[in-house]
Amino acid sequence: MAIELDHTIVPSRNKIAAARLLAGLLDVPWAESGLGPFSPVYVNAGLTLDFIDTDEDFPVYHFCFRVGEAEFDAILARIRTAGIPFRAEVRGPMDQRINTDYGGRMIYWNEPDGHQWEMLTVSYARPPATPATPG
Repeated sequence: MAIELDHTIVPSRNKIAAARLLAGLLDVPWAESGLGPFSPVYVNAGLTLDFIDTDEDFPVYHFCFRVGEAEFDAILARIRTAGIPFRAEVRGPMDQRINTDYGGRMIYWNEPDGHQWEMLTVSYARPPATPATPG
């Protein structure tokens, strides 16, 4: 069996609000409560983000979602409708621009707890698979 990330815990000050916001933007299912103290967001059939309330300090996490062109347009429209500022670069001003430097489109935005979300249509971290050459 291939190794796949199944779930990860996302610390937050208000797990329900954070889970609801992300699920709404991505248009994926979520629940106010799940197994244990979590508010889960079901990103896809194999990945759950489990939001948890905490009063402790926590680092800012970065999560990147690779989506298709139609999903990118739909999610971006929901981000704009919600009035959430976004940017073209991982660091920098909220310039409301879309980055096209890597052969696709990408944006970054932060959620109220500071975590950084990235959405892209073409992965710059993984080169596309090349067909095998006949030997």
